[in-house]
Amino acid sequence: MQHLIGENWHSFETEKIVEKLESNINDGLGPLSIKHRKEFFGKNELKEKKQDSKLKKFFMQFHNALIYILLGASAVTGFLQEWVDSGVIFGVVIINVIIGYIQEVKAQEAIDSLKEMMTTEAIVIRDGKKINISSVDLVPGDIVLLESGSKVPADMRLIEAKDLKVDESMLTGESLPVQKNLSVHSQDITINDRKNMTYSGTYVTYGRAKGIVVATASHTELGKIAHLIEETTSMETPLTKKISAFSKILLYVILVLATITFLIGLLRDYSIVDTFMASVALAVGAIPEGLPAAVTITLAIGVSRMAKQHAIIRKLPAVETLGSVTTICSDKTGTLTQNKMSVTNIFCEGNSYEIDGVGYEPKGNFFKDNKEIDSLDDKLQEVLRAGYLCNESYLVNKDGHYLIKGDPTEGALIVSALKAGLDENALNTTYPRLDILPFESDRQYMATLNKDISTNENNIYLKGSVERCLNICDYEISDTGTVAVDKDKILAKAQEYASQGLRVLALAKKVSHGDKISDNELDNGFVFLGLQAMMDPPRPEAIEAVKESIGAGIKVIMITGDHAHTAFSIAKMMSIVEEDAIFEDTVLNGKELFSISDKELIEKVSTVRVFARVEPEQKLRIVDALQARGEIVAMTGDGVNDAPALKQADIGIAMGKGGTEVAKEAADMILSDDNFSSITHAVKEGRNVFDNLIKFITWTLPTNLGEGLVILVAIMLGLTLPILPVQILWINMSTAILLGLMLVFEPHEDDIMLRAPRDPKKSILTKVIVIQMLVVGFYMLIASYIMFNYAIANGQSVEYARTIAVNIFVFVELFYLFSCKELQKSVFRTNIMNNKLLLLGVALMIFIQITFTHASFMNTMFKSEGLDFMTWTQILLIGFGVLFVVEIKRFIDSKLGIS
Repeated sequence: MQHLIGENWHSFETEKIVEKLESNINDGLGPLSIKHRKEFFGKNELKEKKQDSKLKKFFMQFHNALIYILLGASAVTGFLQEWVDSGVIFGVVIINVIIGYIQEVKAQEAIDSLKEMMTTEAIVIRDGKKINISSVDLVPGDIVLLESGSKVPADMRLIEAKDLKVDESMLTGESLPVQKNLSVHSQDITINDRKNMTYSGTYVTYGRAKGIVVATASHTELGKIAHLIEETTSMETPLTKKISAFSKILLYVILVLATITFLIGLLRDYSIVDTFMASVALAVGAIPEGLPAAVTITLAIGVSRMAKQHAIIRKLPAVETLGSVTTICSDKTGTLTQNKMSVTNIFCEGNSYEIDGVGYEPKGNFFKDNKEIDSLDDKLQEVLRAGYLCNESYLVNKDGHYLIKGDPTEGALIVSALKAGLDENALNTTYPRLDILPFESDRQYMATLNKDISTNENNIYLKGSVERCLNICDYEISDTGTVAVDKDKILAKAQEYASQGLRVLALAKKVSHGDKISDNELDNGFVFLGLQAMMDPPRPEAIEAVKESIGAGIKVIMITGDHAHTAFSIAKMMSIVEEDAIFEDTVLNGKELFSISDKELIEKVSTVRVFARVEPEQKLRIVDALQARGEIVAMTGDGVNDAPALKQADIGIAMGKGGTEVAKEAADMILSDDNFSSITHAVKEGRNVFDNLIKFITWTLPTNLGEGLVILVAIMLGLTLPILPVQILWINMSTAILLGLMLVFEPHEDDIMLRAPRDPKKSILTKVIVIQMLVVGFYMLIASYIMFNYAIANGQSVEYARTIAVNIFVFVELFYLFSCKELQKSVFRTNIMNNKLLLLGVALMIFIQITFTHASFMNTMFKSEGLDFMTWTQILLIGFGVLFVVEIKRFIDSKLGIS
């Protein structure tokens, strides 16, 4: 049985397949054969990989350097019996752990969704009888019958096919149903072009067929995708990578400095308890307790803002990741395009017409020579009438949303007729159908026989491929009636439309003298009516979104299962490629992808903007290649075929309305309105999230540095501690909550979408931030020591002097906050009124700091003491002075070209 797995069934003749599978076309499998195959292959359902227990998943969330720092801070504050602060810090840890745990549990839902997709009913022939069974009971060698509306229950090689069309968009991205046949293909042909195969999870839209099951469960193409999703490693986001690296460095620095402080204290003969408390004070001062809360809250605010723009975030760090995106890989069908075929051009009587309108809604205008035409002549109406009558689909209005029941191509013909004002009831009444000749691939056309009640004349209407229809057309309509058909002119026009990525159908008509369509009437004598050219048009809002993304320095790449020339034309319309772009330089198809090495692909992805006729594994490979070049990749998609790449990408974006559940579960973000333009809003919000986090870090680190230095200098020089550990905790927690966290509410800066994407390799701590951190940190150190010693020298108590030092730290932070609103602009040119919450935080901070200084219960708790008016004036002047220090530093940076 093992030899049956992985065969290229599309390359074998039917007899060879039946022989290999030891089956019978007419009778199917017998009971014993079914029993043995079930034992070997198992049920036709996806099996989950053994998962870690929920308890293990929960505790693994603690395995993070930042969490270690927080736990250390919580333990230290607990040791100091500051239970409230200890509880707050530990609460932040638990919140982060719970969020991570929930995200990880949800990741497996994609596999569950795939399992549901594979469960369906199947009509099979077993032991010579036709029976209905559950798809989970199918085995290789089963003979299965398919009909219109069926979900394909397993991968099958077709044995018989009658006008069979299959919707494979969820697997291949192909926007139109695929016409199937029994032809044998070469081994290296891609899934998209295997016309003799049907695949599990796809849908039959037309016709009927008989097939033999060649693969079940995990061996199907759908099963391979499930395996890809399972094996794909979700990438860390840029933020988590940087925070993780920063946290590790900070952890080591804090441990080293605390150890140095402890050793110096022992060498200076301090008591072990005092030395230990000084080391604890340094550790508490150096730990940015507000950082994880700032990260979580900033991301949560981003989620809330993006939800209002129809972008639903499933995984919190995805908000920031969007701001760092350098490349967006977008599926074409239903993402960049409407997934609704529309007639855009008509050629009739030597004239070219254009039609506008969106989707299947029967509203639109007709244009000739770029001018709108109010009334349509009889010959143009005849072309539209032919498209409506020679048709087996119909338009449905469901709560104001128009849908097509049947073939999307035929739907486009119906809509174009209704846009012209043709009345459905009148057409159906005036031209009742007498007979129909369904479309068949060998004929390449379809025909209907309709009676014209007004003339009592029977007409055969015909639609199909241009070349085949012209072969049986002898005439064409003209102003003078009918003339000999000019085939060269019509073929040239059809080629022109095809080069624009349009699908072209020819329409013709012939008077009939019978009530049935006879074969001898279809050989010649038809009158050519015209061409209708259609496409799955781009979403207008997506075009603008792509342009804005490119303007923001983001590359947009189209990845599709559709034909290369069609995709290339759409890419031009959307400005994904330049108007004068060379096809060979910017387009790569699936077959070429198979033949090139990973190294060659990594080189090619720098210039290729359109990947066509690709398979699921290749989408994943493309994302891998881009990431190998250091790109931060966003992948949009809506089909099952997109799920592995969605999970592998730095951020996966699924469509909420048209997307499959598999795609949604694999994605980090879901667009609830299926609107590509929502991505632009998300990118903007993502960039703002990162900006605000950088602002918070730039604001908080100088304080941690200053506090750490104050303790270190005191121990090294044998001085009295200017600030106690409990006072450091007060500074850190109060300012982080009331001042620092207000920065996360900052609105985006005006030029946010005019910048290039942030370099993924660039550290959080840039040279500018490090220098600013050192300048402000040493400013705090120097100012606090000068004022502390000045107070002692003037006979003030140690408590009074320490209260001064605490207030210097707080008010320097308060004024410095305004310098951090915009890091590249002078504080004196910044709009300080555009963040009302920040102003509220400043007001509350002043109030509680006055309380800290003058309220007796606070004096007892924190060992503080009331200050006089002159001292307050000096503190405020020192605080205000930091603005000028930062301005001078930024002026020097600009002159030296430091960035």
